[in-house]
This record gives sequence, structure tokens and C-alpha cells, in this order.
Amino acid sequence: MKKIILLLAAVVATALGASAQKFALVDMEYVLANIPAYEMANEQLSQISQRWQKEVEAKQAEAETLYKNYQTAMVFLTDEQKKQHEEAIVAKEKEAMDLRNKYFGPEGELYKKRQSLMQPIQEDVYNAVKAVSEQRGYQCIFDRASSSDIIFASPRIDISNEVLERLGYSK
Repeated sequence: MKKIILLLAAVVATALGASAQKFALVDMEYVLANIPAYEMANEQLSQISQRWQKEVEAKQAEAETLYKNYQTAMVFLTDEQKKQHEEAIVAKEKEAMDLRNKYFGPEGELYKKRQSLMQPIQEDVYNAVKAVSEQRGYQCIFDRASSSDIIFASPRIDISNEVLERLGYSK
């Protein structure tokens, strides 16, 4: 009798625990694509990146020009002049590499600029997702855009439009 009661209690506890869990999906790509500030920030980052890339390419072109000139004049140069030209080429290549790292390195200017432009938008989206989650009682919200494991999900559990409404963008 005790075993039956314990088994029944375990089944009821499992059923209550399973039914209490609510989850939803949000498509972050969709949400961010519908936020004008995000699109403007992406455009600004693209323009800055292109400008910096041109600077780096100009430095690399200068190094290549120095090298071609050195190859052309090499037969007429003394050992001391050769050494000076080689050092100038190496210095210019290092300058181009340093510039590339300054702009595009792991802690470079582009990374810092992306953080300053995107972080406030991402925080707003996170807070909106959190607010919708708390309002509707969800324990877990999955990002549909970044999860390749989701094969099918009912549109009823997608809260992307609610998040946009919470941010002030109606769809």
C-alpha cells in the first residue's frame, strides 16, 4: 500500500512539474532586423570598416611598391643600401600589420566601436525579452535564429512580435 501511494505521489509530482514549465521562442535576427537603430549601427560599422580597410591596404601597397623598387634597383645597390631598403620594407610591412591589428584585432577599434553601438540595443532587446518572459510566465526562451537544433516550432510559441511591441516597434 505504501509503495502504491509513493508511486502515485511521484507520478503526480512529475506531472505537476512538467506542466508548470513554459517555454517560448524568439527570432533574434527578425527582432534586430526590425529595429532601425540596429540597422543604422550596422551601416555605420560597415562604413568605418571600409575606411579603415582602405588605410590598411594603402600601407600594404606602399610596402609592395618599396619591394618592387628594391627588386628593380637591387643590382645597382651596395650591400649597405640593400640592407637599408630591406629594413624600410620590413618596417612598412610591420606598420601595415600594426595598423590592421589596431583596427581589426581582437581588442581593436572596430570591436570597441561595435560594443559601444550594439550593446545598448542588445540590452534593450534582452530587457524586453525578460519582461515578456516574466509577464507570461516563461521559464526558458530559446533563440530560434541561432539554434540549428530546432526542426519545427509552432508559431504560437514565437514571441518575437511581442518583444518588438515591448520595444515600441509594432508589427
